[in-house]
Amino acid sequence: MTPKSPALPSGPRDLFPGALEIMILQTLHRQPLHGYAMVQHIQQRSRDLLQVEEGSLYPALQRLLKAGLVDAEWTISASNRRVRTYSITPKGAKHLQREVLRFEQMLEGISLVLAPNR
Repeated sequence: MTPKSPALPSGPRDLFPGALEIMILQTLHRQPLHGYAMVQHIQQRSRDLLQVEEGSLYPALQRLLKAGLVDAEWTISASNRRVRTYSITPKGAKHLQREVLRFEQMLEGISLVLAPNR
């Protein structure tokens, strides 16, 4: 997963470790979805600033499944295709709450460091 940043000549950069998992859990906290719908949701919510590649999404989903933070079941999509639909578990919801708090604290610290001297 990479943020779009045309102002940076060095190209796209990876997010901090765990960022994709937090966004997946937050997306699934809203509603169960299949992989492609998650990609679309994250891209839309970020106003196209973030794009999730399949090569990042599915390994992250496998890690979340293995950790018991999400469940998956085979369902039929609106376009009548068989898809694997993911949902957050109670353990995943608790993990999400902790990680969002940690992220907010980290963001506050970064903001303080980047703030102009007063």
